[in-house]
Amino acid sequence: MLALALVIVAGIGVTRLSRPHLRSPASFDAILAAGAPFVLLGLLLGPGLGVLDAPTLRALTPVLALGIGWIGAAFGARLDRRLLRRFPAGAWKAGAALAAAVFAVTGLTVWMLIRTVPALAAAWRPTVPAIVTLAAAATISAGWRGPKLARRTALFDTAFAAVAIAVAFPLSLPHGAVRGVALTVLASGGLAALFVLLARWQADPEYLGIEFFGVILLGAGFGYATGLSPFFVCGLTTALIVNVSQHPGRVRALLAEWGPYTYAAFLILAGVLLRLPTAWLLPAALLLAVVRIATRWTSIRFGRVWAPVRALPPHLGLATVAQGAAAVALAAGFEVAHGGPPPGIGGGAVLSTVLLSVLVAEALAGPLRRLAAREPTPLTAAPPRTEVT
Repeated sequence: MLALALVIVAGIGVTRLSRPHLRSPASFDAILAAGAPFVLLGLLLGPGLGVLDAPTLRALTPVLALGIGWIGAAFGARLDRRLLRRFPAGAWKAGAALAAAVFAVTGLTVWMLIRTVPALAAAWRPTVPAIVTLAAAATISAGWRGPKLARRTALFDTAFAAVAIAVAFPLSLPHGAVRGVALTVLASGGLAALFVLLARWQADPEYLGIEFFGVILLGAGFGYATGLSPFFVCGLTTALIVNVSQHPGRVRALLAEWGPYTYAAFLILAGVLLRLPTAWLLPAALLLAVVRIATRWTSIRFGRVWAPVRALPPHLGLATVAQGAAAVALAAGFEVAHGGPPPGIGGGAVLSTVLLSVLVAEALAGPLRRLAAREPTPLTAAPPRTEVT
């Protein structure tokens, strides 16, 4: 309690200080926007001061599940059939091919690291779901800001990674893959129907916040109680809601309104769970981030011999470097579902690797985006000489 009081007093004192107007680099701003201060706060409250110990984390595990479910709901809200129908077939083929290249190369890199570094094999627990989680988290490109083409490519990448981990995740469930998929589909359908029923009773769509929050809370709690992934339960629920509800815009507005607060609490708990069981995780996370960026750039730069990729800008891979919350949510859901932290809080190697890779990618996203947006200087003809007659 004394340590927590000191943290609160220090936080209040910082707000009273005048901040000098210093120009910060774009990479530093990107790391701040990615939520690094909340992660550091979690590290301070958890491993640093020991305020959030193991019993407290057990009590806060439903909050972690709610954060994972909320991020999944934000992704599911973008899976609107009215939006997806606008994408041509060639765009789907190109997006799947580019995402598959990043997924395959990253997964192969993880497999090689596990075979060559015994410390990483012990930390990552070399199972198929663990390798797929690391590869899928690297494939995600959920930076929804930027040009329209970059946002569309980010949607394809995230959808491919979600499908990949949705296929591998049930393989590790104790009650079987078929039962896990069936429970996810049935729960999502029932929750979506419940929201539609409650929305019909509410005359004004502006007051649907309590109903939507209750549905997402139920989905996250069901996933936590049954050992399923709250990301997929809430994501599929929200995807069904925006496709059958009469107020999809209000649902997206609620997600955008409450998302930053939920994500901040989720990142604080992720910082508490952050562990480095071996020093090899630092170079491994950096290597995975570099491999991801290089593969994303080369797959577009040298894949232009294929017709669907030919229409893409050659530097589009650099414009989609930023990852986002979905990667961390998938890794956190994997750790919680496999009996890792918070009950033991001694693991978290997969979550730590993904979180470090995301921060590295966010730090490099600013300069790489500027490089991608840089147009080559056009060659102009020399001005004609003045003739004197």
